[in-house]
Amino acid sequence: MGLKVAEKWFGHDLWDCLVKAEAHLVKTNENPEEIRLRIGCPLLVRTASQDFFVAANGRLVEPEAAYRVKESDISQVMERVTLSSMHAAEESLRQGFVTLPGGHRVGLAGEAVLEQGCIRTQKNIAAVNFRIARDPQSDISFLLRQVALNSQGFPHTLIVSPPRAGKTTLLRLLVRSLSNGAPEVALPPHRVGVVDERSEIAGMWQGAASFDLGWRTDVLDKCPKKLGIEMMVRTMSPDIIAVDELGGVEEVEAVKEAARCGVKMLATCHADSIGDLTARSVIKPLLDTGVFQKAVVLSRRRGPGTLEKVHRLGNGQFEVRGSLVRDSKCP
Repeated sequence: MGLKVAEKWFGHDLWDCLVKAEAHLVKTNENPEEIRLRIGCPLLVRTASQDFFVAANGRLVEPEAAYRVKESDISQVMERVTLSSMHAAEESLRQGFVTLPGGHRVGLAGEAVLEQGCIRTQKNIAAVNFRIARDPQSDISFLLRQVALNSQGFPHTLIVSPPRAGKTTLLRLLVRSLSNGAPEVALPPHRVGVVDERSEIAGMWQGAASFDLGWRTDVLDKCPKKLGIEMMVRTMSPDIIAVDELGGVEEVEAVKEAARCGVKMLATCHADSIGDLTARSVIKPLLDTGVFQKAVVLSRRRGPGTLEKVHRLGNGQFEVRGSLVRDSKCP
């Protein structure tokens, strides 16, 4: 999947540069991940391993020779991604992103408009980050074996990774496998509830998911994780609840309560390692009390989705007692 997915969201000048750049990017054997627009700055396409600056004729050049993004370019993108209604998109602007059909996301940075100390919306958008979504069909049976099912079923599992290392993609793959079942590792189907606060896991668009999350998965979209976890437990009788980017105190309490109710938790969290994770005061209580039983650590060492280690956790034990996975990739 290349830059074609962005066609309807860009104005003519920008798209003309990008469509010409496609042929040059193909020669690099690199898959575009992001298209970065900053007013007055060079047009930039980011791949897994490097940044490419794009000239008006589509060639990949040094920054000084690249196409300079104009204010009108940003305005045209905003007109399209908000469906010509900035007012209707106010909640998305407040959170700093817009989700598009296909699960693509547009990150936004501009002037914050505050109300009683909280961000109400943004105006004068100066930077746009178009993130190209992919729905890989990778075989993760090797990871399921590493996580190791036990007599209590799938363990409470935490995916740990720095940004852009594939944690949300791996989360989707695990949700799909858990929902459909994986006979190759004797994994039965599970009822899975996804609390998708930022519309990133399922990529919901007008009630329909952009990504395949399995046949037994229910998605609660744009709902704060604390409230969503509580609602899922009460209303959908899930075996497993999946959430992305765990981090708030109230979210942690909701995870602990769901676990006490007999629901298994599958979550992601930002950190470079388990050691870094234990330094986060909000997350450490989950590790100290043994809520999570396994931790999957990802990196970008060999590109997004590099699987570094699988830790076995419990009652404050953070040393690697599970398996070290070498030269493996998930997404």
